[in-house]
Amino acid sequence: MRLLILSDTIRKIEILFYKEESIMRGVETRIQEIRHKIFTEVARMAYHTEWPVKDRMEALPYKIIPGEKGNFRNDVFLERAIVGERLRLAMGLPYRSAAEHSPISDGIEAADKDETYYTPPLINVIKFACNACPEKRVHVTDGCQGCLAHPCMEVCPKDAVSLDRTTGKSVIDQEKCIKCGRCASVCSYNAIIVQERPCAKACGMDAISSDENGKANIDYDKCVSCGQCLVNCPFGAIADKSQIFQTIRAIQSGEKVYAAVAPAFVGQFGPKVTPGKLRAAMKALGFADVFEVAIGADLCAKQEAEDFLKEVPDELPFMATSCCPAWSVMAKKLFPEHAKCISMALTPMTLTARLIKQHNPDARVVFIGPCAAKKLEAMRRSVRSEVDFVLTFEEMTGIFSAKHVDLENIEEDPAGVSDASTDGRNFAVAGGVAQAVVNVIKRDHPDQEIKVANAEGLKECRQLLKLATLGKYPGYLLEGMACPGGCVAGAGTMQAIKKSQTSVGLYAKQSTHKTSSETEYIKELDKLVD
Repeated sequence: MRLLILSDTIRKIEILFYKEESIMRGVETRIQEIRHKIFTEVARMAYHTEWPVKDRMEALPYKIIPGEKGNFRNDVFLERAIVGERLRLAMGLPYRSAAEHSPISDGIEAADKDETYYTPPLINVIKFACNACPEKRVHVTDGCQGCLAHPCMEVCPKDAVSLDRTTGKSVIDQEKCIKCGRCASVCSYNAIIVQERPCAKACGMDAISSDENGKANIDYDKCVSCGQCLVNCPFGAIADKSQIFQTIRAIQSGEKVYAAVAPAFVGQFGPKVTPGKLRAAMKALGFADVFEVAIGADLCAKQEAEDFLKEVPDELPFMATSCCPAWSVMAKKLFPEHAKCISMALTPMTLTARLIKQHNPDARVVFIGPCAAKKLEAMRRSVRSEVDFVLTFEEMTGIFSAKHVDLENIEEDPAGVSDASTDGRNFAVAGGVAQAVVNVIKRDHPDQEIKVANAEGLKECRQLLKLATLGKYPGYLLEGMACPGGCVAGAGTMQAIKKSQTSVGLYAKQSTHKTSSETEYIKELDKLVD
C-alpha cells in the first residue's frame, strides 16, 4: 500500500473562535476561587475522619460564604445555596433544583464510600445560578456615530436596520432580525455587536438551549461532556461531578492507589513544580506510585499506526484517532454509519491503567488529567474495571491544598515520573497524536508517506468528519481534539493554553526517546490489548 503525503507538517484547521473560548483560562477569577475552596473543603472533609460528614456538609456553605453580605452576588443566601449544590456535585451527588426541599447532605450515604462511581449526568446546570443570558442577539451600542453611509442598513437582508432620524443612529428591529451579523461585520466603528450565550457558543454539539425560564438547558442526548460550557460560563452556573472524596477514602482504607498523570500536567501545578516534585508530592499524599500517561500514549500511537497500515485504505476510507473521548463519542453520535472509521485502539488512559494493573494486580488507578470527558469514558463498563477514579488537575490542587503540601519546595524525587517518548508527551497538544502515529509509521516504513488532517474544537471536528464522510479525505489519518489547543485546554486545566503548550513542548524534548515505538513499554502492548 502506498500512502501519499500532504506536507511536511500536519495540516491544521484554523479555529476562528479560539481566542473567545480560551480567554478566561489562566485567569484567577471569582469562579476559580470558589471552585478551589469547594474542592479543598471536600478533600479536608475526607481527611478529617473524626468529622461527621453529614454535619460538616451542612456547615460548609457558612464557612465558605461567611457573614451577612454576599461576596460574589448581592444575596448571601443565594450564594450559599449555589455553594451547597456545588458541594453536592463535588461529592458525586446529583444536583437538585430550587424547588426541592431537602438538606444539602441528602443521600450522603451513597457518596461516603470509596467505591462510589460517577453517575450521569456529569455536567450540570445549577439553574438558580444561571443568568438566563439571551441565546443570541444583535444590537447597536453607544459607539454608533450616526454615520452618513449606514452600510448596516444596506446589507441587512430583512430590512431590520433603520435610521433614527432624531439621533442619526441605527436601530435594529429585533422582530425582523435573523441574527446573521452582516450589519456588525460592515460597521467601521464596530458599534454593532453580536452577543451569544457563552456556554452555548462554546458548545460544539449545539447541546445547550433555554428552558421555559430562559435558563440554560443541556440536551444530554447531544452532550459529550467536553466541559467547554463549564469553563466559559462567566456566572459559574455549570459544574461537573467529582471523586475527590472517594479517592481519598480509598487511600485511607489501605488500598494501593496509583496515580496516572496525563501528559498535559506540565506547569499545571506551578512553574517550579517539576515532574520529580510532583511525584514526591503524590507519594506524600499516600499514593503507591505515579505513572505518566504518556507511556500509554506511546502504546496508543503504536497500536493506531499498526491499525492504520492494516486497514486504510483497503478496509476503511480513512481512520480517525481515538484518544479524545469527546471527539470519538461525537463522531459515533453524529456519523454512526462511519463509526468503524474511529480507531479501535485503546486510549492512553486505559492502556496506562492496564499496564499498572498488570504489574500490580491489587492496584486501584486514579487518572489525573485535564479532561471532563475522561470521566465519561471511565463510566463505560469496558473501562471502569481499569480506571477506578478520575480527577482533574484543578480537583487535585484542592487535595494538595487540604493537606498543605508545598509542591514548590518539596524535595525532588530523582526518579521523575516515567520514561515516555517525546511524541507520547506531545499527545497533550493539538496535532501531537497524529504526528506520533506518523512518526511510528515512518520509523518502521521510511519510504511510506501519510496524509493527515486535524481539527481543534468540536465545531471544527464536526466539519472535518462531515467532509471526510463525503470523500474529501480518502486514505487520511484524522485527528480530532474537542478542546481548542488540545488536552492542555481541557476543562480541568488552570494555566493559560499557549503557556501550557510551550511547557509541554519543552518537557517533551527532555525525553531520551523521540518516537513512541522506541520506549521500553512497547514490548508490553500485545499483553494489554488481548
